[in-house]
Amino acid sequence: MNNLTETLALTLGAGWASGINLYAAVLVLGFLGVTGRVNLPDGLQVLTDPLVMLAAGVMYVIEFFADKIPGFDSVWDTLHTFIRIPAGALLAANAVGDVGLGAEIAAGLVGGGLAAASHAAKAGTRVMINTSPEPFTNWAASLLEDVGVVAGLWTALNHPVIFLVALALFLLLLVWLLPKVWRGVKRVFGWLRRLFGGRAEPPVAQSTLKLPGRTDDMT
Repeated sequence: MNNLTETLALTLGAGWASGINLYAAVLVLGFLGVTGRVNLPDGLQVLTDPLVMLAAGVMYVIEFFADKIPGFDSVWDTLHTFIRIPAGALLAANAVGDVGLGAEIAAGLVGGGLAAASHAAKAGTRVMINTSPEPFTNWAASLLEDVGVVAGLWTALNHPVIFLVALALFLLLLVWLLPKVWRGVKRVFGWLRRLFGGRAEPPVAQSTLKLPGRTDDMT
């Protein structure tokens, strides 16, 4: 991939997709590379290795079901904070090809930042969705995320300009959305603290004290 626009779209797409569903992102890139539909840069050729694709496939199946269990999906997201973000940075750094260490580090920083942003949006939204007693909203959100990762990476590799424009719109939406998601998450956890007896102790009433030799009360 020699075209600057294509390289930029792949770099940013890999970081963005990793924050939502890392295993789906690895599978999509590996499949497109091994079938010859896309000429992956040397740094991402390892994704076409059968062992890498097998491991990603097994973990994708596990995540597919774990991500659809209300409550447990948030636990899964919390654990994957330490996996998706570093992996997104690594994939982005390797996507730029052999253009120098500085460019690779810059791509890793941007890719890791995008992975963190998309992961925060996903995890925060799921916490709020899980307040609903029915599981269907959760299932729909999970399926839309999976489809979004596949469609987003396909667009990044086949129509990079369209992907970059869509990513810019996504980031603008994220700037508006994340503060609202964060306030919603705080309300959810505040409600859980109250539910499980975590409300603050009521202030102790001031007692009436009598000092020796005094007949008047001191409050």
